Amino acid sequence: MSNLDEFLAGERLDDVVFYLSDAYLDDDSRLREVGTETDGGVRLILDGETGRSAFQAGTGMGAMEFAKTAMDADGEIARSLDDGACPFAGDDDAADDHEVQFVFAFAEAQNEEVGGLYAEGDVVHAYTHCTCGESYSHKWVIGERDGE
Repeated sequence: MSNLDEFLAGERLDDVVFYLSDAYLDDDSRLREVGTETDGGVRLILDGETGRSAFQAGTGMGAMEFAKTAMDADGEIARSLDDGACPFAGDDDAADDHEVQFVFAFAEAQNEEVGGLYAEGDVVHAYTHCTCGESYSHKWVIGERDGE
C-alpha cells in the first residue's frame, strides 16, 4: 500500500499531503527530491509539522492560514489530491484558466461529539489554489470515495 493509499484509508492521521503542479514548482526545486512525481506535479506525504513547513517553503503561505481562506468556497478536489474542479470556472473559461496549482490536505479523526461528517468517520480536509487566483475546499468521510 502506498503512502497516499494509507493516508486515504485513515492510517496516517498525523500526516499531511502537499501537492504542487509542475507549472507552479521550479524545475530544480528541492521538493522534487523528497516527493513523488505525478503526471502533473509532485506530491509529498509528510508528518504534520514537516508538511506545514514544506507548504510554507513551497508557496510562501502558512498552511492553516491558506486553509482558512480556501474553506470559504466548496469545490471538488480529486481523491488523488492532485486535481480538482474549480467552482469559479465559467462555461466560457478556457481549461487552463482553472488548473490546480497546489493542494494541502490533512485527515481528522472521527469525533462523534462534533457531529455531522465527523460523527460518521475520519474526515479528509483538502484545500486547493487554482490558476484563476481563487482557492476552494472539499472534505469527505474516509471510505466514501474509495471507488473513484
